[in-house]
Amino acid sequence: MSHLTIIVATDANRGIGIHNTLPWKLPEDMAHFKRLTTGHPIIMGRKTFDSIGRPLPNRRNIVITRNAGWRHDGVEAVNSIEAALALVEDADAFVIGGAEIYRQAMPLASRLIITQIAHTFDCDAFFPEPDAGVWQETAREAHVSPSGLHYAFVTLRRKA
Repeated sequence: MSHLTIIVATDANRGIGIHNTLPWKLPEDMAHFKRLTTGHPIIMGRKTFDSIGRPLPNRRNIVITRNAGWRHDGVEAVNSIEAALALVEDADAFVIGGAEIYRQAMPLASRLIITQIAHTFDCDAFFPEPDAGVWQETAREAHVSPSGLHYAFVTLRRKA
């Protein structure tokens, strides 16, 4: 049985991006993301894939798209979150965005790993509010980037 983890970086208002790009530069978060997802399947929407521009190395890249003809070397294309999960039935997989894919994956995930950035950025895409009745914080690591940006790596697990 697979375990589905959502991994995301958000600003103070749960913003995750603007014009399909990250509105911040936080290399420490990128290193955290790479450390956690390397060796695991990653599931993303097509717009998120387009913003990255290539399959991420050392990970099985699965892209959810409504376009049945969409193809890209090094990527498996599916038409739903359920189809993506069927491909990774025995693996620990990570959902890496975007907003609509996060919304669809939230009821199916067992863990959320959120980089909470204590600053507000101009964003047009947002992460859904985790329901406190469903999710319990199990870990928090506070940090300050060399540029002075305060952030925390936060883990939430689905309550039993």
